[in-house]
Amino acid sequence: MGAQENKRTAEEAYRAFANGDAAGAMENIDDAVEWKAAGDSALSGTYRGKEEVGQLWGQLASKEFSSRPHEFIADGNKVVVLTTVTLEGESQENADVLTYNEAGRLIGFEAIGDAANANRVFPK
Repeated sequence: MGAQENKRTAEEAYRAFANGDAAGAMENIDDAVEWKAAGDSALSGTYRGKEEVGQLWGQLASKEFSSRPHEFIADGNKVVVLTTVTLEGESQENADVLTYNEAGRLIGFEAIGDAANANRVFPK
């Protein structure tokens, strides 16, 4: 898949996630995805596979969490999503870096931003 197809896939996934449609958000995630959660919290680490990512999403959903994207930048197999993340009433700007394989499936995810709020909300 090309950059524009990957961008459309990312837009659809974020829209599904915002609407509470986890199955739709996971539709184009590869079974072997590596999802990195930064920081020094109970959620920090690398999640491998859809099941582990789903468990992470469940933990986020247990708190007041939202991710509102406002720009999608695509180049090759990478899509960078600039997003406003709100966790327990505190918002910040993040850059999510999504990596797709040749079949257009998400194989890597990493959020880049200040993890201080997540560290407070999900202490070790």
